[in-house]
Amino acid sequence: MTSDKNTKSDVSFAETALRLSGKTEEESRRTGAVDRADDEVESLFAEEYKTSNSPIHKAVWDDKIPFDLFKAEKVPQDKLSLQSMQKSIEVLKKHKRENTMYGPDGKIPESVLGDLADAGYWGMLIDKKYGGEGCSVQQFMTFLSRIATIEPTAAGLASVHGCIGAVDPVRSFGNDEQKKQFLPKLASGQALSAFALTEPGAGSDLTALKTTATLSGDKWLINGEKLFITNAIPGRTIGIVCLIDGKPAAIIADLPKTENENFKIVKYGLHALKHAYNQGLVFKDFAVPKENLLTPPLGDGLTVAYHGLNLGRLALCATASGVMRLMLANMLPWAHFRETYGHAIETRELVKRRIARAAALIIGAEALYSWGSWLLDKGYRGELECIIAKIFGSEAEKECAIELFMKTHGGRSFVDGHLFGDNVHDFLAPCIYEGEGEMLGMAFFKSLAKNHGQKFMEPVGKALQREGLKGLNPMDPTHVWKLRNEIFPYAFWRMGKQFAAPDTYEGSTLGAALKAHIDFAIEILEQSPIELSDAMTKHQLKLADRQCRIAEMSQRIQDAITMLVTCFWAHQQENLVLEMSADILCQDLRRKLSGERPTDSYFKACSKLADMIIDGGFPGLNEIDRADIIFPYNRPEKKREPAKVK
Repeated sequence: MTSDKNTKSDVSFAETALRLSGKTEEESRRTGAVDRADDEVESLFAEEYKTSNSPIHKAVWDDKIPFDLFKAEKVPQDKLSLQSMQKSIEVLKKHKRENTMYGPDGKIPESVLGDLADAGYWGMLIDKKYGGEGCSVQQFMTFLSRIATIEPTAAGLASVHGCIGAVDPVRSFGNDEQKKQFLPKLASGQALSAFALTEPGAGSDLTALKTTATLSGDKWLINGEKLFITNAIPGRTIGIVCLIDGKPAAIIADLPKTENENFKIVKYGLHALKHAYNQGLVFKDFAVPKENLLTPPLGDGLTVAYHGLNLGRLALCATASGVMRLMLANMLPWAHFRETYGHAIETRELVKRRIARAAALIIGAEALYSWGSWLLDKGYRGELECIIAKIFGSEAEKECAIELFMKTHGGRSFVDGHLFGDNVHDFLAPCIYEGEGEMLGMAFFKSLAKNHGQKFMEPVGKALQREGLKGLNPMDPTHVWKLRNEIFPYAFWRMGKQFAAPDTYEGSTLGAALKAHIDFAIEILEQSPIELSDAMTKHQLKLADRQCRIAEMSQRIQDAITMLVTCFWAHQQENLVLEMSADILCQDLRRKLSGERPTDSYFKACSKLADMIIDGGFPGLNEIDRADIIFPYNRPEKKREPAKVK
């Protein structure tokens, strides 16, 4: 949409602000398009479930933190033991045991995908009326984390298929006929799916899309190229985002079983996702039935794409938690086997700290994906909450892989056949997929500050435009007088915040350590609205260029929220090892936020937690199959009888 076609209501304040700050017409227009797409997704939710009423938004901007909204309910065990889930786990363990998980090309073959289809694996998020399991989001994410401890790529494919593939677009935006046509075969595994959004010149900037669809009779003719499309091979069902009359649209298409003059595969080497297909797609007058166009009640193709991203971000965090469990399970036997100077390295303080830190990262990821998926099930949009889960999960997986897993295994990490060396790119890729972390952190800030900006800053911006001023100088009395009607409401808000009574959490059953962490997180959150608002008033129209400051402020709030969620979640598990893991994570985050150094008591706490984990105290680790020791030098591997999990 070009600027001369914009009506007054079409132009967002973000677009206006960028123009006023001197940005080019193209950048202002494109940013405005993204902002409108976000508004359109937001409008799909009831008022009480929108971002402005989300737990994080309330925790930052309201006078009282809604603590009950930070306590995710536990999923009943029977909901995590569905027959289809158990069959899927058995299928993957069988192929792992029989060494048939990968085909000659290193990819998960159709035989495995077919066995998973027979188990009901691909229909978890699809309603039972269409042949699926009708799982809640929280059920699915918890199951996905379990799958990742067996075969991470299988978990990734389930996420692509159910969260960001064709499943979510059809079940969320498809009409009755489209649901009847596509959902049964997507549920049965007859059609596995992908979502074709990214292009060679359109990644984080989705306004740069160039693929088009033109109506010819009863067919859409699609022309263009897509890149980095996971799970896209001939015969799959995909969602394609393309331009129709210059506006993004989403079309569901069945790819032909073989390439032809209208459809080509672009193959390239990719270090990550090596056990799955990730390829480019080229369309030339590729015909798709007219009725396959999705028509959301509001918005367009970007609305469809953004809607599934929250599910994808949670799935990434859930998978990361499972992968880190797999790493921790494989650190323990090596730390027991490997000796230095006559003692197993599991007795060394440095290794114990790594074991404790790995457990802490796992607990943080589990808490965040459990909480975020619980909120989605309740009806919340979950934009802010899912962004936190994605950023934490991806960064935690990267740290666990490089700083903890690799360094503990030393040189053997790089031997062919080692979990780290064989999969290092897969461990790093989540930092990029579903949005690079710092870029998402800025999006987090934007979503968090948007309502405040519209309420207090937008009137000032429009007044500046009206008065012909380039910026507000609060020290200039003429500025203050001219903008008095716009400035005074903000001044009253700021005074109210400045003198508001501090919030407290009165939970009596929490242990002293977790209670102290919650109090610290509350203190950070209470400082946040003034800090965010001051940054907005200081930088005014130039705030968009202060990316580093935005990212830093965003991360502080994310860390405080992570502390809050992790403490509540760990307490609900009623397990001492998990509570101690949460305590270690929160101590780490507190030091990050305060700049303090670790104490001797912290190191002792890490060692104590590690000893309990080594003795089998971390729930679920004993269920994970562990790799053989590489190069044991003919020394028999020492065996330890696993302790009973408490």
